[in-house]
Amino acid sequence: MRPEGRGPLDSLYFTYPHFAAERAPELGGDATQHPAVIVGAGPIGMTAALTLARYGVRSVVLDAKPTFNDGSRATCIARSSFHIFERIGAVDAFLAKSLGWTTGRSSYRGREIYRLTMPDSEDEKFRPMYNLQQQYTEQFLYDACIASGRVAFRWQSEVTATDNRADGVTLTVESPHGSYPLAAAWVLAADGARSAMRGQLGLRLKGDNYEGRYVIADVKMAFDHPTERRALFDPASNPGGTVLMHKQPDAIWRVDYQLREGESPEEAVREATIRARVGAILVDLGHRGPWELEWWSIYTANTLALDDYRHGRVIFIGDSAHIVPIFGVRGLNNGLADAHNIGWKLAYVLNGQADPRLLDSYSPERRGATLDVFANATKSTRFMTPPTRGLRLVREAVLSLALTEDFAKGFANPRQMQPYTYGRSPLTPFACRDAEFAAGPGSGAALANVRLADSFLSDHVGDGFTALIFADGAVPADIAALAATMAKRDPLFRAVVVGGTLAHPGAVSLADPGGRLARAYGSVPGTLYLIRPDLHIAGRWRRAVQAEILTALDAGLGRSS
Repeated sequence: MRPEGRGPLDSLYFTYPHFAAERAPELGGDATQHPAVIVGAGPIGMTAALTLARYGVRSVVLDAKPTFNDGSRATCIARSSFHIFERIGAVDAFLAKSLGWTTGRSSYRGREIYRLTMPDSEDEKFRPMYNLQQQYTEQFLYDACIASGRVAFRWQSEVTATDNRADGVTLTVESPHGSYPLAAAWVLAADGARSAMRGQLGLRLKGDNYEGRYVIADVKMAFDHPTERRALFDPASNPGGTVLMHKQPDAIWRVDYQLREGESPEEAVREATIRARVGAILVDLGHRGPWELEWWSIYTANTLALDDYRHGRVIFIGDSAHIVPIFGVRGLNNGLADAHNIGWKLAYVLNGQADPRLLDSYSPERRGATLDVFANATKSTRFMTPPTRGLRLVREAVLSLALTEDFAKGFANPRQMQPYTYGRSPLTPFACRDAEFAAGPGSGAALANVRLADSFLSDHVGDGFTALIFADGAVPADIAALAATMAKRDPLFRAVVVGGTLAHPGAVSLADPGGRLARAYGSVPGTLYLIRPDLHIAGRWRRAVQAEILTALDAGLGRSS
């Protein structure tokens, strides 16, 4: 919603494009079956399209709207998501515009009780978290899609029916030029929390709804305050409730505040109410200067998910598959990981480089990530918005203790989003080998980055599977032969050798003066890590075991050894 007198897209800082509805070829009789159709042109849908494009796969993206989503919406983007943006060729615009941050402060009744410091070091290429309004996220991803030349958009195009068959999907699309059938080998449903695709397939989300409501308000103001997360418990401006605040680009500040018990949602979103509540909060935060109201909305916290994210040839990603509470900034980041996960797998299948059985790993991996999010986000949600009188009393007691007792301060930890570890995935068949290591990322974990002389380790990981091989000089003949076999099975395979050389086309040699990389990975000469295209560890061996490594690679290609 916007203030009276301004149009629905009349922003103080962002100019919304208008995308015309072009006449679809199908209205002229074209019956082409597209490799992939993506329903929803939000951040999740476009990230999936860019991942496919990275592997040469063309896609069609449908959206019922004529422009991007309105309002700041999902504003916090995690380090792991920046790695995804880098992998799909879109990160530069994000780095130029977004605001990175590492710290946060929580206070109770005006007194600070907890300081959040997220893990960061010189080995990290990106900061733990960045703030950026969702309009910019969509603009930058859209620009990258157009630059790729492999993504076709169809705006003002609503999917009204889905025929999901064993050999493909036919969507019925309504456009200003008429209704037409659109054929696809695979469909990625990224049409959000109110997904029409779910309804058309007779599916429903299951889980819990929480009673607490929050108002989001974007304001524009000149406020000399660092980029950090602010959480206020029981402040004077919102007695008994909580307030969150984040700084964003263009002098925009995101304020989230909890509605009081019994407060009417209809009354809460009236402009006069918003102005009064926000004005009091800004005074509480130390701002007494002028400010302008940009946009506002209201939301509730939910933990809801589909039982299975894949249904035949239709695969659900992002909010169409699951809805998570905003606390810990997990919604957008979890969805981006969905898109990248299914993107590389579907590309491999469509390019004939993997068996379709590889797609069976998507739902176990990403639904597992969602359930992990639920476990953490539920703790945060119950603390931020206690659903019962008993829990409210417990929270007040904990917060009161946190004023003087260190042991209680940790309860105010927002438990920020972390990449999920696919330890029980069918693509990590030798997680038992982790016991051999005293350091390094385990099977299924995200890559641990290390700063090198003039680059980072992540810069050298290929688009396919990568073998990170530790050596002391020339790689032994048996490991060289193993690398050659792996390259035959995965055309995108890359070998990265630390402390040695390998006579193999495309092999990369990395110097490791002082052994920092070797220590970070708990390695000795002969250690091998198998890294997936999405920068997760498929397996690791203190001493390379050829049969197991090839089995793990085959698992990552949906094949049986």
